[in-house]
Parts: sequence; C-alpha cells; structure tokens
Amino acid sequence: MIRINLLPVRAAQKKARMQGQLVVLVLSLVVTCLICGGLYTSVAVKISAEKKEIAQIDKEIKRLKKTLGEVAQFKKLQKEFQGKLDVLAKLKEKKTGPVYLLDELSRVLPDKLWLSSVKESGGRVSIKGVGLNEETVARFMRDLEASPYYQQIELKVTEQTKQGGLKLQKFDISCRAETSAAPKAK
Repeated sequence: MIRINLLPVRAAQKKARMQGQLVVLVLSLVVTCLICGGLYTSVAVKISAEKKEIAQIDKEIKRLKKTLGEVAQFKKLQKEFQGKLDVLAKLKEKKTGPVYLLDELSRVLPDKLWLSSVKESGGRVSIKGVGLNEETVARFMRDLEASPYYQQIELKVTEQTKQGGLKLQKFDISCRAETSAAPKAK
C-alpha cells in the first residue's frame, strides 16, 4: 500500500490561507491608512482655510476699529465746531443789540437831560444822569417805556443836586434790554 503523507499539503494550504489573510489584513490596513490620511488632509485643509478666514476677519476688525476711532474723533470735532458756531451766532445776534440800544437811547433823550453813565450787564441796563427838573426825568422814563428795546423801567434814585449854580435832578434808572426786538445782523 502506498502511503501518502498529506501533512505537507495541509501545511501548504494552511500557509497559503495565512498568506491570503495576511494580504487582506495588509490591504485593509493600507486602505484604512489611506482613508485616515484623506480625512486628516481634508480636515487640515478646512482648518487652514478657517485660520485664513479668521486672520482676514481680524484684519477687517482692526481696520474697522481704526475707522471707528476716526469717526469718534470727527464727531468730537463736529461737536466742538458746532459749539463754536453757536457762540458765533450768539455774538452776531448780540453785536447789533448795543448799537440799536444806544440809537434808541439817543432818540428818546429829551433836551435838558444829560447822561453821565450807561452800563449794560447781563441784559440789564443802568442809566445815570441829570435833568433840568423832575418833569424832564419823567418824560425820559415814559419815552423809554414806549421803546421796544427797553422793558421794566425802574427809577432807583432821584435827588436834587447843584451843578454850576443850577438846581438839577440827578437820577439812576435801571431797565432790561430787549435785544430780540433789534433787527438781525446780516
């Protein structure tokens, strides 16, 4: 009888099976590594793109902050200039007031009445002088009351005094100047 030793064939089959499994294992490891590498590369590209976008947004934020600072500075300058314009407008408005006040005072000043002092402060006018008699001073006060430029006429002091051998009536009148009635400056 012939004896056949099948052991080496089984070992060869087992060895071939092991080699096939090893090839499948290596191929699956290679495919897994390729997939992981692809995913890693994809994520790395996305991260790089996001970092670039963040850097660009940071640049834009810095530029906008600079612009915002300039806008704040311009608003401050605008407020400062508006304040100056307001002051100029008030000065322009008040510029014509004293001219018209003095012109009106000259117009209502009766003969035989002389002014020694005219002072204006804070919208109040103080007029001091002498008149020939009480009637002249009273007429002056009535004419002031009729004027649109003088309001709240008040006689503070009236007393008789002698100057150059004449008996004169010394007076002190206080009133409020009405500059809004004056024509506007052009």
